[in-house]
This record gives sequence, structure tokens and C-alpha cells, in this order.
Amino acid sequence: MPGINTKSNHVEQLHPRSLKQLSYHMRDLLRKRLWLQIMIGMALGILVGLILGPFGGLLEEQTAHVVGEWLSLPGYIFLRLLQMIVVPLIFASIIRGIASGSDREHLRKIGGRILVYFLFTTSTAILIGLGISLFIKPGLYISGELVQSTLGAPAVNVVNNQTVPEPTFGSVPMLIGDLVPKNPLDAMVSGQMLQVVIFSIIVGVALVSMVPMQAKPLLDLMGSIQEVCMTVVNWCMLIAPIAVFGLLATFTMKLGIDTLVGMALYVVTVLLGLFFLLCFYLLIVTFISRRNPISFLKDVREVMLLAFSTSSSAAVMPMSIKTADETVGVRPSVSHFVIPLGATVNMDGTALYQGVAAVFLAQVFGIELGFFEFVLIMITTVGASIGTPSTPGVGIVILATILGSVGIPTAGIALIIGVDRILDMSRTAVNVTGDLVACTVMDRWVGGKLSAEAELARESRRDFRRKKSGEDVLVDEVVESSE
Repeated sequence: MPGINTKSNHVEQLHPRSLKQLSYHMRDLLRKRLWLQIMIGMALGILVGLILGPFGGLLEEQTAHVVGEWLSLPGYIFLRLLQMIVVPLIFASIIRGIASGSDREHLRKIGGRILVYFLFTTSTAILIGLGISLFIKPGLYISGELVQSTLGAPAVNVVNNQTVPEPTFGSVPMLIGDLVPKNPLDAMVSGQMLQVVIFSIIVGVALVSMVPMQAKPLLDLMGSIQEVCMTVVNWCMLIAPIAVFGLLATFTMKLGIDTLVGMALYVVTVLLGLFFLLCFYLLIVTFISRRNPISFLKDVREVMLLAFSTSSSAAVMPMSIKTADETVGVRPSVSHFVIPLGATVNMDGTALYQGVAAVFLAQVFGIELGFFEFVLIMITTVGASIGTPSTPGVGIVILATILGSVGIPTAGIALIIGVDRILDMSRTAVNVTGDLVACTVMDRWVGGKLSAEAELARESRRDFRRKKSGEDVLVDEVVESSE
């Protein structure tokens, strides 16, 4: 019979609700100017930290430490809540993003090309970070003795006498095989995000290969998980300004004014590197996506502000998808897959930051890095950034692995963690922008059977059907070939 789906391409019959429908959580934050509240909290945190710390001398050192820990309590809760929801949110969003694809061939094209694109942009970001840190040399303006006094103990290089295992050509197949999790729950608990992404893709592809009515219950469950996660994100944002205030106040009390002044050039170096990376994105938008870069920046400015406020690419995924679809003009079949995947795999701003931090700490401790060490930093950073959870502060954890691979004292992390809040927020804004740029590139390279306007119109019709039926995931017995 004409119009009946005689093929096993079940992905054309499954239509889960878009994650962008949950963007109303983010809209409220924009109206309340969360980014401005965050900035005020940062400024007040630094001021209070200076007054209560050694610089102001208002409190004794031991008392200031206790007060600082209590001030940090909202920040600890804020970070933990976001870290708690990122794995289930990414897991559910990738699965439903795959189910939102137009057809298998379309998914195969996007999947193959987006991974190559992500590797290219991540490598470029690291090169930018290494280049600008070698040019400015921010580590030469702060002494190793100052670091030791800040840490309260000699900064011992704990990895100098350890042998870092080097991958060989024969071990590559086993390393690749280890990317497939033998225990998915263990990968989720331990935060092995690359394994979680691979497991999510496998489950998503399996679902769209099944009979649609059998896949529907699990897709409905994934939709409920997304709703729960975004509700928790909304709760997190209620305490975000207080959390930032407390964390910065504590870090300022511990570091003191002298160390903060010495770190200023490091902060400028990272921010300048992120600016160059943003310019690189705009070049891609101009010459590959064939779009006006100024108009693109205007279209994504609200998402960038939200990413800056939340420090989490995963938290702003609904707003990112809505912006890609309705403002930038990307096909939903592209954005629904690329945005959730990019929130974990495409961490260019984080990769750049880690490259700058590694070179900075090497300069502080007077460690000479040769060609092999720079190559090792690049390889380790690419691998680490691809599997980095999209939550605040996780870049610091990944940095410890990178430093250890080239013999840089990991104790130096205590120096840069004090200024990490502003850098974390800035690199998250760049990460999210990179995901939206990737959407425009894939939209041009891969395209789709329908135009962006036609896909949005089809989504509107499906949303109308959802309101009438009350169902989250629609299942068509007949492929909508006429659309």
C-alpha cells in the first residue's frame, strides 16, 4: 500500500517531544538576570574574602577557615546537585536525540562527520591555548616559593619518580575496546562520560531498530528523566549567586591578595585564549556555514549568558536546542542529536584552559617542556576533554591527569583553583557556542530531506497532537512522506 512504511526504518515512526520544550526553566532565569546576580555575588565574595582573610585581618586564621567553610556550603550543594544530574540528563538526551532523527542514513552521516569535526576543533583549541601561554608566559610572573607558601607545604612533585605508561601500537585495539563499558552502571557512577556517551548511542540505535510500540515506554521514561533533571537544575539556579559568593569568599581568604594579583596575568591569558577560540568559531560560521558572524552572535547571546551563569553545558541544553531551531535556523533533526552529544564530547573551551594551565604551572615550577611533552599534553587533553562531564569545576579534576602525564606537580592545582570560578563560567559559554557552531556546520554539510522551516512546521503539528493525546512520544503507523 502506498505510504505504509514497509522498511525497518523505525526511526521515522518515533517522535519524542523535543528537549527544548523544557526551556521555560531557562527563560525565567533570563528574565531575572541571573548572570548579573552571579557577577554581583562574585564581586562581593572577593571583597568579603579580602576583609575576613589575612589581608583585612578581621578574623584569626583558624576562625577565618571555619567561617569560610560555612560560607562555601551553598557552593558545595550547588556543585553536587549539578554533578548529580548531568549523567542521567546526558544519557536520556542522547537517546531521545537519536530517536528524533529523520532516518538512519541521516543519523549515520551526522554521527561520522560530527566526531571528525569535534576532534578538529578540540585540537585547534589546545594549540591556541599552548601557543598563547608560550607567548605570554604567565608563569614567569609568579614564584614557586609563593606557591609553596600558599600551599603551606613544599610542592612535591609526586609523579617524578613514577613511570607514566605510554600507549603502544599493539595496545591500541585494547584501548579502543575498553571504550565500550562492560558495566554501564559502573561507568555512570564513576563519571566515565565517554563510556556513558557510547552506551547511550548503542541504546538509542537499538531503540530505533525495534518495533516502535516496544521502544515507546523507554523513550517515555527518558522524557520523565529529562523533566526531573531540569527541575533540579532550576532549584540549583536559585542558590547560584549565593553559591558563587561563598566559594569565591573562601578561595580569596585562603589565597590572599598577593597571590591573586600574581594570578591576574594567568586569568588574562586564559580569557584571551577563549577570545581567540571564539574568533575561530566565527571564521567557521562565516566561511563554512556561510552565515553572518555578527548576526550569529546576536542570536546566541542569551544562551551564552545562561551558560556563563550556570557553568554547565548540560544545564542549558533545552535553551541551546531552542535557540538552534528557532533563532539560528538549524534543522531540528540536526540540533536534537548534536547538542546533547556536544555537551559532553565538544569541550573546546575546557581543552584550551587545560593547555594553558599545564604550561602555566610548568613555568611556575621551572619545568622545561619539550616537544614530546607538548604532544603528550595534546593527546591527553583531547582524550580527557572528550570524556569530560559538563558540570562546574570538573575541568580541575581532569587537569590533574594531564599534569601527572608530563611530570608537573599536581599540588599546583591549589594555586589556580581560586580563580577557576570566573574561568569555568567563561569557558562554558565558549563550549556552548561551539556546540551551536557545530549545529550550523552539520546543517550545511548533512542537511536533510526537509528544510528547517518544514521540519519546524512538522514539529508544531506534532506538538498539537501531543496536547490532544497527552502522549510524550508519538508513534506513527504511516510514515509522513507527504510532509
